[in-house]
Amino acid sequence: MTQEGGPVESSQQIEVTLLGTGTPRPLLNRFGPGTLIRAGNQVFVFDAGRGIMQRLFQLGVSYARVDAVFLTHLHSDHIVGLPDLWLSGWLEGRRETPIKIFGPEGTGSMMTHLQKAFSYDIKIRIEDDQLSPAGAKVEVTETGEGIIYNLEGVRVRAFEVDHRPITPAFGYRIDYAGHSVLLSGDTRFSKNLIKFASGVDLLVHEVGDARDSLLRKHAPLARAIAHHTNAVEAGEIFRQAMPKLAVYTHIISAGFEVTELIARTRSCYHGPLLVGEDLMRFLIGKDITIYRP
Repeated sequence: MTQEGGPVESSQQIEVTLLGTGTPRPLLNRFGPGTLIRAGNQVFVFDAGRGIMQRLFQLGVSYARVDAVFLTHLHSDHIVGLPDLWLSGWLEGRRETPIKIFGPEGTGSMMTHLQKAFSYDIKIRIEDDQLSPAGAKVEVTETGEGIIYNLEGVRVRAFEVDHRPITPAFGYRIDYAGHSVLLSGDTRFSKNLIKFASGVDLLVHEVGDARDSLLRKHAPLARAIAHHTNAVEAGEIFRQAMPKLAVYTHIISAGFEVTELIARTRSCYHGPLLVGEDLMRFLIGKDITIYRP
């Protein structure tokens, strides 16, 4: 596993970039949840939290190149950047084809209402900016568990995770050219996730942890943390799944420093582990090459 290096181009690799590793908190160093994945000639965005469009702009990735958007669930912090990605991306990237959006039940209704809410903007962009009407259209697929995308050797599988009372909520596994990536989405400890994560190259998993003293004092924090996976539980997931590399994202750490999150994880897992940062990039081939922002 390489920690540094220049770009390596190969059509037989998967490239994963953490666009946002944050939570609903409006932090400047951790934007809302989002992950960019390139496999072969295809480009995908998973979740569209706050600031996703800015991160793509930083990377020089045009919205016109995005083949599909996949949503893990409909919590606002995972979708609030979607109108910006869709409409600003259409304007800046001059997109000329509809965008495919995959998500849980309710995604279709959400997009129908967003199209109504932005109907004036869409109309004026077509008339005044001469944008392609097709570029503003969306094609929604509401998913269940199973293979939901399979094209040119790239396969995306949705699987249910435990983010109750938010149901359904999904994680995604992406397979291409013998390589694999799994994104947990938001979840408690999930045996179903472990089943699908077994032996993957890269496991990108959320973490939500807080000191007991804070949980006793702050009921809203305790409720929020109860919907997530703490660092010790995540360590058990990693121990059972045995990925080549485990990476934390959607990082909630109340009262713990990053080093303490790692130490808590190490109580049961001793394999490769990183705490993700926005714009951290992974190139997955025979080895995993890590590019730090």
